[in-house]
Amino acid sequence: MNLDTPVTAFSTLIRTASHEQHTEAETSTFMSDLLGGRLGVDAYTRYTEQLYFVYAALESGARELAGDPVAGPFVQPELMRLAALERDLEHLRGPGWRSTLAALPATRAYADRVAECARTWPGGYVAHHYTRYLGDLSGGQIIRDRAERTWGFARKGDGVRFYVFEDIANPAAFKRAYRELLDRVPADDLEKQRIVTECRQAFALNTAVFRALGEEFPLSA
Repeated sequence: MNLDTPVTAFSTLIRTASHEQHTEAETSTFMSDLLGGRLGVDAYTRYTEQLYFVYAALESGARELAGDPVAGPFVQPELMRLAALERDLEHLRGPGWRSTLAALPATRAYADRVAECARTWPGGYVAHHYTRYLGDLSGGQIIRDRAERTWGFARKGDGVRFYVFEDIANPAAFKRAYRELLDRVPADDLEKQRIVTECRQAFALNTAVFRALGEEFPLSA
């Protein structure tokens, strides 16, 4: 064995292994149309509604995982998005918004998989945690900016609060620290490969939601 062979950091392994699926999700027709201002605020609202189901699954399982050696370090209060989503949906849908919630079948499948990992597999939960929250801190800021410009939401106000991480003063530093947590995950190589595979699955589930939204909001032109 060559002891000088460099070991690829786990955070790098995850990022590179899921790059293709990540790109596919980011460049979906629905998201391209939404960011391009070609869809109405109703499409944005429906997307926000789907996020609610996914984050309810992520964050309802967080308390039980807080003491877990694998998933526990990732459960950080400053990341939690559910309260912000509730405020956004009340702004977008009105005070009776809860009674109008409806998950697309693709969203239900996504949320169910997240919930299953939260219950049975901390490493899988980390995979979904990574794909969601680091994406929110990065590409999510583009969505916020476009939403403010396109539909007139107040800057970082109601309607886009999901994308505002008020308790994270330096997102770049936070993401670096998060990747260091990934690199220290107490898992052997086989388990790390399983986590990488689940990351790919998380992106595929997310892309399926975009595809379903695209079918619900096709461009007339």
